[in-house]
Amino acid sequence: MVEKKTSLDITTLARDLRAGHRAALARAITLVESRRGDHQAQARELVQMLLPDTGKAVRVGITGSPGVGKSTTIDALGTYLIEQGNKVAVLAVDPSSARSGGSILGDKTRMARLSASSDAFIRPSPSSGTLGGVAAKTREAMLLCEAAGFDVVLVETVGIGQSETAVCDMTDFFLALMLPGGGDELQGIKKGLVELADMIAINKADGDNLKRANITAADYRGALHILAPRSEHWHPPVITYSALAGTGIAELWQKVLDHRKAMNASGEFAARRRDQQVKWMWSMLEQRMLARLRSEASMRGKVKKIEAEVAEGHLTPALAAERILELLQ
Repeated sequence: MVEKKTSLDITTLARDLRAGHRAALARAITLVESRRGDHQAQARELVQMLLPDTGKAVRVGITGSPGVGKSTTIDALGTYLIEQGNKVAVLAVDPSSARSGGSILGDKTRMARLSASSDAFIRPSPSSGTLGGVAAKTREAMLLCEAAGFDVVLVETVGIGQSETAVCDMTDFFLALMLPGGGDELQGIKKGLVELADMIAINKADGDNLKRANITAADYRGALHILAPRSEHWHPPVITYSALAGTGIAELWQKVLDHRKAMNASGEFAARRRDQQVKWMWSMLEQRMLARLRSEASMRGKVKKIEAEVAEGHLTPALAAERILELLQ
């Protein structure tokens, strides 16, 4: 009887979510983020049930250093998209929250217009867990948002390095935001980030900053010429805009649509989505294996013993890894 009730609850939740009920979407994401084994099983059932309703949204990853104006940009872009008749979801991948327990997007005052709209849904990343875990939960949250009828999902990363790769691996278009600056600032360009980016957008191109923003844009265009593009069918453009003034937002979004059109025409869009699904599978497998090693009492004791042998120098890490793998068989 209990199983029947659980199944009915999930079915009802899926139905309400498909109908666009925000409370159902929030409950579903909370279920996905839960660490309880029974909740995780229900979450897997729910996501599988909703899978046919996913995949239609435009998925955009947004990154940039602190102070670049990500929140203001998302507020301006999201508001523009809603004015165009879209429903917009904003999700976050924040590895710092995994370390400190903090949560980005908690202060929604910088997204005042967007957070007040009934056509927007803003959700911070889980407040704990590894980057891989946070990214996996964000992937599932993205699918739930799509099933709930959101046309655009903006995935923000405030982290560096790995988090940028994680967001790139779950989105269709990866946008890197930069600040106006001279040649000295350009020397600090992160080659890895620029190689991932589908577009570079220079924010705060207004007032006294306008000239500097244009010079910075020209510098980045020059830098991109010496780097191999991520796709042979798309050469990352560099644009300037002002999130505060709202100028250049329409052009920014048009570039996202142009990219989608080019990727669809070449077949690369579908290929990238398929590749992302496989990467997600391996990521989930790693998470499940680690969770099993940590949650099952009998295994936990054996792993601790193996850890101690490695720490004391009685066992090599390579042989220890083999022994731990044997525990999973």
